[in-house]
Amino acid sequence: MPDPKSALITIFTKARKLVLNSPLSVSPRLRVSLSPPPLRVSLSPPPLRVSLSPPPLLLFLGILAAPSLATAQLTNSAVVVVNSNQDGAITADNLLTFREAIAIVNGQLSMESLSEAEQAQIELTAADTPSRIEFNLPAGQTTIRLQKALPPLATPGLVVDGTTQPGYDSTVSATAEIEIPIPVVEITPSDDTQILRGLSIIADGVTVRGLSLYGFTDSRGATLLTPPADIFISHPNPPPDTTEQQPPNNDFPFYTENVPPKDIVIEDNWLGITADERMPQRTSAFGVSVFNSLGTTIQRNRIANHDGSAIITSVQAKNLEVRENIIVGNGIAGMPDAIRLEGVIDNSQIAGNLICGNDGSGVYLFKPQGSVEINNNLISFNGRRLRRAAVYLMGDNHQVIENYINNQTGPGVTVTSYPRSRGNIIESNRFARLEGLSIDLNSQQHVEPIHFQVGDGPNPPRNSPNRRKETGNAAINAPEFISSEFFVLGSNVEILGKADPGSSVEIYLVNENTDISYGPLSEAIANVETDEEGNFSLTLRNVPSGTALSAIATHPDYGTSEPALNTLVISPSNAGTSSTISTDTEPPQPNIPQCTTVPVAQEPPPPLPPPEPVVLRVPKNVHFALDKADLTPESTAILDQIIAVLKQYPFIIVELEGHTDPRASDAYNLDLGKRRALAVRNYLLREGIAPERMTIRSLGESQRRTTGNTIVDYARDRRVEFTFQDARGLEIIFEEQETDLQIESGGPR
Repeated sequence: MPDPKSALITIFTKARKLVLNSPLSVSPRLRVSLSPPPLRVSLSPPPLRVSLSPPPLLLFLGILAAPSLATAQLTNSAVVVVNSNQDGAITADNLLTFREAIAIVNGQLSMESLSEAEQAQIELTAADTPSRIEFNLPAGQTTIRLQKALPPLATPGLVVDGTTQPGYDSTVSATAEIEIPIPVVEITPSDDTQILRGLSIIADGVTVRGLSLYGFTDSRGATLLTPPADIFISHPNPPPDTTEQQPPNNDFPFYTENVPPKDIVIEDNWLGITADERMPQRTSAFGVSVFNSLGTTIQRNRIANHDGSAIITSVQAKNLEVRENIIVGNGIAGMPDAIRLEGVIDNSQIAGNLICGNDGSGVYLFKPQGSVEINNNLISFNGRRLRRAAVYLMGDNHQVIENYINNQTGPGVTVTSYPRSRGNIIESNRFARLEGLSIDLNSQQHVEPIHFQVGDGPNPPRNSPNRRKETGNAAINAPEFISSEFFVLGSNVEILGKADPGSSVEIYLVNENTDISYGPLSEAIANVETDEEGNFSLTLRNVPSGTALSAIATHPDYGTSEPALNTLVISPSNAGTSSTISTDTEPPQPNIPQCTTVPVAQEPPPPLPPPEPVVLRVPKNVHFALDKADLTPESTAILDQIIAVLKQYPFIIVELEGHTDPRASDAYNLDLGKRRALAVRNYLLREGIAPERMTIRSLGESQRRTTGNTIVDYARDRRVEFTFQDARGLEIIFEEQETDLQIESGGPR
């Protein structure tokens, strides 16, 4: 029979090897705790010791008989606390960096390579507990400035949680519309470093919460196969060349091993904006790039100030959910649309978001596969740089329902016809202050670039079967009222009309002061079905005389139509009088462009009386050097004067017009004028002027200051001019100024 003492030594040796040979290479100073399930392995503060009491035999037998404990050691599950904002090479020192934390949870950095102080920031957990990265950065040192790209987040179930940082308050929001707490931890490239992406996610079930990320881009002019972004989601990098896979080819998804990660959550982050609400000096290219994933959720994030879109999909984004985000001021230098969906987007949803002040469309679908539901969003003041539809649809069977779309420099919703798109349902939305139709169905006769941004206006009634094939939503006809006026009899008015047989007709109020023949569709008030001949009738009660009405038709096979020509409800006593549509009984309220407001903890003060008329003298323009779009110190001094006026009077809306001298082609000068207007707009953005208050326009050489051809005349032509709108109560005297005139050398003066 073996000696009991020798057997005990053998058991101890085997148990010790189990601990030391785990993938994390746990230090021999590890303490193993056999506390009640789940079993936990914890690293006590230094010095760490192996405790051999209670009796050693019970401890060793417990280790050998506890498979869950051995599994916990092998899975690298851990809670890692980042306590340093430094970045650089991984070293064994007294502080644990974010880069080191990612390497630890990825299983790429062994415990024995860390110092005791670093090991004290790590708690190993049971196998069924997801790993976590938490933060405990010193006060005043909460910005992590990266020296190079971070490793991808490659651990399933990992949670990167900025809400654990001391000072984070989940009850305080900077915005009243959607409450998104203010982050404390910021992640950005160092000043002298250019980094393509902030966080790359390649594993299932990863959550990123409570961080501020900004400044991630590539401005070197290189052709990139995948986009830069604050957060990039894909199968493990590098993705293959996708230039020929939009939409995906028959080999999708790439190769067998390119499995998309699923169930990723991005929540409560600020992307593209600093924790003190500034626009960073270096803007990010995109906010969230969902390159290839399944079931990603993007919720309660504040996404602003990106050169391109706030959210963009590429190859696959099935079951994507974009909910309750604040998306403001994106698309300032590239792809202008706030949310741009491409690739496979089956069963995706965009719901409850505030989408405001972006440079193009609020939502733009480009050749998607599958359908998306867009519901209950507030989509306002978009199209600030490029006039576009608030929602632009390509593809079939999308639903745009119960949104409020207003102040758009284009139509409300446009359905393309190239490629053919049908079955798109657009119902129960509210529209206001549009430069176009509430719903615009494009025809294939109109395929200029502008028609893929805005629309082509009202369609004539369908007059051939071919129209079904060449017009959005299969050219479903707009309803037609049998009269431009309907009379109130008693308290009732009977509305009669005609639409496509088999369709349902939704009746709308038109509430704006306007003499325009179409919409906008202010509020849905009734539904009625057509009969076999397409006729419809309904009785409305208590509709005031002077009320304007419109309607849309929806067929289950074809989708929703454009609006009907407006009709007017009048009393018999008003018959024969002017039928100008006017339903407002009070002067219209001022339309102040504002995307977000600061929460108010108490009752707001009573409104101030309107100010006495004020006379302001404001510079009208700034000038540029030959073939340049750069601002000089003299020009920024002029802009600072204009900024002061804009900050003092927040109701003023400004349009920036870019101009050139005549010495180049029309196309070149239009582009140069736009670059000059963008330079001015971006300077105003950085100085705190909200994007929703500014639109830009390039006039190239078409509106010269003079007709001369001297170098002084040309210098006066090279300018950006300001046009103030909605300057109520103010008398503004615009002054032509030339203190920043930039005259080229040589030539006649």
